[in-house]
Order: sequence, then C-alpha cells, then structure tokens
Amino acid sequence: MQALQVIELFAGTRPDGQAVVEQLRVKENADNTFTLVTSPAFVQGIARGDTISKEEKSKEFNLVQRGGNLCIRVYSRDNTEALCEAITPALEKLGGDLDVETDRLLVYSIHVSCGFTAIEDVLNKAMAKFTQAAWVYGNVYDPADGTTPLNWWQAILAPE
Repeated sequence: MQALQVIELFAGTRPDGQAVVEQLRVKENADNTFTLVTSPAFVQGIARGDTISKEEKSKEFNLVQRGGNLCIRVYSRDNTEALCEAITPALEKLGGDLDVETDRLLVYSIHVSCGFTAIEDVLNKAMAKFTQAAWVYGNVYDPADGTTPLNWWQAILAPE
C-alpha cells in the first residue's frame, strides 16, 4: 500500500493579490498522477477520488479522471458543531463522508449516484434550521463563471 502524500494546489487569489494554496492529501499513482483522498475545501472543480496530474513545482493541476464524487462545502458564521451533528448522519445514510471539519466549514464527499435531489433535500432542510450557514457544490459548476454546470456526471449516470 502506498503512503499518503500532501501536495499543494492553487485555490485562488485573495483580495490583496496573494495566492491561496491548499494542501491536499493524495495517493501517488504509478504513472505520476495523484488521486485525491479527501475533497478540497477551496480548490474548485475536483473531489475525493478524482485523479489529477501536475508538474512537480507547479501548484496548477489537470484533471485526468473523475472519481464520481460530489464535493459539498458547508460554510457557517456560527460554530459548525450542531450543524455537523444535523447533516452528517443524513449524508452518511446516503453514502457520504465528512472529509473536513473546522469551526466554520464542513466538506463532504458523496457519490453522484445518490442523486442531486436527495442530497439537496438534506442540505436545504438543515439550512432552514441553521440560517447562518450556506452550502455549495465544489465541483458541479465551471470555476470560470460559477454557474455553468460541468455535466461530468452524465457519463457516470448514463445507462450503458
């Protein structure tokens, strides 16, 4: 079994122009690609199970293959403890996992085959109770505009 590594990926630019870099746990593959072990909190367009490539010194990446997971980020102005207790069991019943938990952020990975409706029902019910929180998908919309669906899931969900 190969040991986990940590790589740094570019996640965006702060208002002051400084780069935001996120450290992600990965498994390095024999072909020098990396498979994400957790979904990122800030890097857009990828999720746990995706395979990426990157140059050794670069913090930019190329998506090689989708793993089929959705990345869900839940942000809160309040502490996330009660929110986590409300959402996590419901998403776990759908097959989801909590990848990142901080005082103000939760990041989940869940396979797209669970269905957008079931996932969104869980999240929207929680947001009705926790009004200081909001959720977003991290790999559903084009990072360039934030609104155009990437539609990568169609190939995964399409009957053969």
